[in-house]
Amino acid sequence: MRGLLLRLAGSLPALVAVIIVTFVLTRVLPGDTATYFAGPTASAESIAQIRAELGLDRPLPEQFWSYVQALVHGDLGMSLTTGQPVLTDILARLPASAELTLCGLLIGMAIAIPLGIIAAVRQGSLADHACRVIVTAGVSLPVFFTGLLLVYVFYFLLGWSPAPLGRLDAFASPPPAVTGFYLIDAALIGDWETWRGAAAQLILPAVTLGLFALAPIARITRASMLAVLGAEFIRTARASGLSSRTLILTYALRNALLPVVTTLGMVFSFLLGANVLVEKVFAWPGIGSYAVEALIASDGAPVQGFVLTMAILYILLNLAIDLVNRALDPRARHT
Repeated sequence: MRGLLLRLAGSLPALVAVIIVTFVLTRVLPGDTATYFAGPTASAESIAQIRAELGLDRPLPEQFWSYVQALVHGDLGMSLTTGQPVLTDILARLPASAELTLCGLLIGMAIAIPLGIIAAVRQGSLADHACRVIVTAGVSLPVFFTGLLLVYVFYFLLGWSPAPLGRLDAFASPPPAVTGFYLIDAALIGDWETWRGAAAQLILPAVTLGLFALAPIARITRASMLAVLGAEFIRTARASGLSSRTLILTYALRNALLPVVTTLGMVFSFLLGANVLVEKVFAWPGIGSYAVEALIASDGAPVQGFVLTMAILYILLNLAIDLVNRALDPRARHT
């Protein structure tokens, strides 16, 4: 526990740096918030009045101090594009991004880990070559291109997938919010029609992220399994007459999971970033599309809130990885 607290304390300088950098960037990037919201026909007096109301006419140090004071009280500011507090918007949209990211990660794991194990056990086989091809394709193809390709094939050509218009069909109503995850909320009340509709909308964007996540997971699984299978204790266990199934699943896989778990945490953080592009392709109402829309409108508060949220999630994710590593490796509990 002490080690985790030290890691948490060590993350605070990085969080402070994120706050400073995002604040400065939203002030120096091209575009004037006051001019954008005043409209193209607004007079200079109107623009100056809006700038004064937003506090943009004050010196940067004074603006930053006001921003930090608001953060201490849990206030991320107001979104000028939605007219809502940024914290309210993020809390409303975060479940959509989390549901998409988790489903994409689960799809990637379900394919990549077995594929990496088979490729390591059967070197030079068809599965090994397939693993290398998939890894190369996953690294090479941009995630937005994969999404557009899937939409073109499964929606436009084959008609198997619904229109990429968000989390539900335009004529469907979302389930009562409990967790914010439509699949879970619909299952809790037994609304299976809504569940099927949400699942149908989720498949293509989740597969897009899953293909993006598949490459690094399969690669590290294969490399980790190869390293463990060449270890001395594996040769001893094989000489003792253990079956291949027991040897691979009980001895090799457990020891190979440590770098895989660390990679899963990194991939999850990468998927949160890739969400920005996937959400725009599939009109997914997550925090990624929210940040892009705010950036186009030169609305700084939502962009700052988005980056800060991602930084906090990344810190919490690293702590979770440490906990899992300690559970898998008893030696880590004494560090």
